[in-house]
This record gives sequence, C-alpha cells and structure tokens, in this order.
Amino acid sequence: MLYRVIGVMSGSSLDGLDLAFVELEESGGKWNYMIKASQCIAYTKEWKTKLLNATSLSAFEYLLLHAEFGKFIGEQVNVFIDNNHLHHQVQLIVSHGHTTFHSPQKGMTAQLGDGASIAAVTEINVVSELRALDVAFGGQGAPIVPIGEKLLFSEFPFCLNLGGIANLSFRNENGYLAFDVCAANRVLNMLANVEGKEYDDKGSLAALGNVDTHLLNKLNDLEYYHLPFPKSLSNNFGIEVVFPLVNNTILSTADKLRTYIEHIAIQIEYAIQKIGQKVDLQQNKMLVTGGGAFNTFLIEILQNHLHSLGIEIFVPDEILVQYKEALIMSLIGVLRWREEYNVLQTVTGARRSSIGGAVYIGQEG
Repeated sequence: MLYRVIGVMSGSSLDGLDLAFVELEESGGKWNYMIKASQCIAYTKEWKTKLLNATSLSAFEYLLLHAEFGKFIGEQVNVFIDNNHLHHQVQLIVSHGHTTFHSPQKGMTAQLGDGASIAAVTEINVVSELRALDVAFGGQGAPIVPIGEKLLFSEFPFCLNLGGIANLSFRNENGYLAFDVCAANRVLNMLANVEGKEYDDKGSLAALGNVDTHLLNKLNDLEYYHLPFPKSLSNNFGIEVVFPLVNNTILSTADKLRTYIEHIAIQIEYAIQKIGQKVDLQQNKMLVTGGGAFNTFLIEILQNHLHSLGIEIFVPDEILVQYKEALIMSLIGVLRWREEYNVLQTVTGARRSSIGGAVYIGQEG
C-alpha cells in the first residue's frame, strides 16, 4: 500500500516549520520511504516571539494563537503544494504542532497548531495531537519517533536526534527504549543570539572557547540527569533552567558555548553508559540527525566521548538530517489512519501502546 503524505514539524529550537512530502509504502509488514520534496520555512521574528511567549498567555489568548498557528500551517502547506505541483497527490497531512506545555506527570501535554484549522484551510485530511493519548495512558508522551526508527531505520541500534532537545533511542532484546537526554540546540541558539547570530554555524564560535569546569559541574549536577528513564523534557527546561544558569556566568560567549557542547556530549555518553548493560555495545552504529548534526564541532566532541564505548556516529545526507522527524510524523499519521499502534509503551512508560492522533476530515465527499 502506497501513501502520499505531508509531514509537518515545528521543533523546540524554533528554526522554522519543516515540511516534507513523503511516499510511504508497506509491503508484507516492511516499510520503505522516499522524501520527494521538502522545505524549512523560517519563522519571522514575530512568529518566533509568539511561539516563545505562548506559555505566558491567558487561556483565551492561547486558544486564539492555537487557531492562528493552525491557519498559518495550513497556508504554508498550500504554498508548498503549489510550489511543488502536488495538487491532488496529497492524501494526508500529519502535523506535530509546536510543543508549549508538557507536564506528563500531571497527565497533560499541549502542542500549538489546531488540526481543524489546517484541515479547513487545505481541504485535506489531517492527523494531529499525536502525543495526547499516550500521556492520558500514563506515558511521557515523548519521544514518539522510535516507532519510525523501528520501522524505517532498524539497522541502527542507536538513534540520536540533536534538535532543541537531544533525545536518544536504542534497541535491545525488549524492543525499543528512548528518552530525552538534555536541552541541546535551544540553548546553543540562545547563546549565539547574544552575539547577534541565529546559530553558531558549524560550532565555529564554540571551537574558539574553553571548557569552564565550574559551570560544567553545575550543569551535570542538575536533578533531571539523575532520574530514571522513561523521562522527557519540556522546552522550558532549556529556556528557564539551563540558559540562565549558563548565561549568568562571567564567561565569554565562546566559553559558554564550548562548555555547553561538552555538557551535551557528556550527558549523551552518561546516558549510553547507564543503558550499557541492557544493550549490545558491539552493535555500534549511531544515526545522528536534527539540526545539531550540522554542528561539526559538536559531532567531533561527541565522537571523542563515544569512542571509548566503541560507538561510531553516522550522519546521513542533509535531507534526512533535517527532515527525519517530519518523515516520521508522516508515518505516525499513516499508522493512525490504519488504526495501528504508533506510540510504543516501552519508550514512553505508558501502561499500554496506543494509536494516537486526532483525525480531521478536510476532504469533501
């Protein structure tokens, strides 16, 4: 069975809205994919501010923004369809939305971007609200991408996404397990913003800095890192906890960036060491995607840390690096449409695996 889908992803790093037109084919229980068209629509300063400040709005203002962002997503999808001549080809739109509130311990998660608005603007069927059911079943609601890694990238025992938050998934005899490791690009980008840069291109500024041991120890001692998995992070961890801790030190921006890159690498190494007894570290390939995979200095430091564990980093082509999550959102939506499990209990800690996602029928007739 062949499915033609547009996956939509808005990550916590606020880089922009990722769109990927994907062909997914299932035959005999095996899935194949092809990314036929893709685009990252950079957020304007106005949209960045709206998304960043969403959690401070009143309930009424938040819901207005929820509808407005859904309409915006729908409009961008329509332009994407026009530019790539995809009329009458797209069967489904799957939108992750933009995570704002995430408190799974209280049974709640929220992503901006009203699916009904997307369906109404595009007149295409939509799947959204991908995390909510898992959280209702007592899960973390994150990470949800391991189902895609299981079905599309099973040759890699480790998959690391370096987005606004770094999350790690791994395969062992019990299936797939995964958890959020630490804040990543969200903090690095905020530090680069201090210097008037959108981001630290290839980690060039960080490479000029030195590691500050005192700051590094304070970062590594944060309570989250001592919690058992499954566990997940909200965007606010990077924005409200980590960034002030780093930025309020009397260091150059280069030293702050260099120290934080060391912190990311150390936490990923620690995470693998904690799970080492549960996986075969001789199966040593790690697929690394997300915006942080373009940070060559970060990848170099990370590889140095993982060398002693016998793990080799593999960074795929640029399209997959940037659009892997949009691709997997497409698959999650297709599985929802087929009424098949699309969120794994072993990953999130929910009391059962689930078929998550709200469906909006935008197509007429």
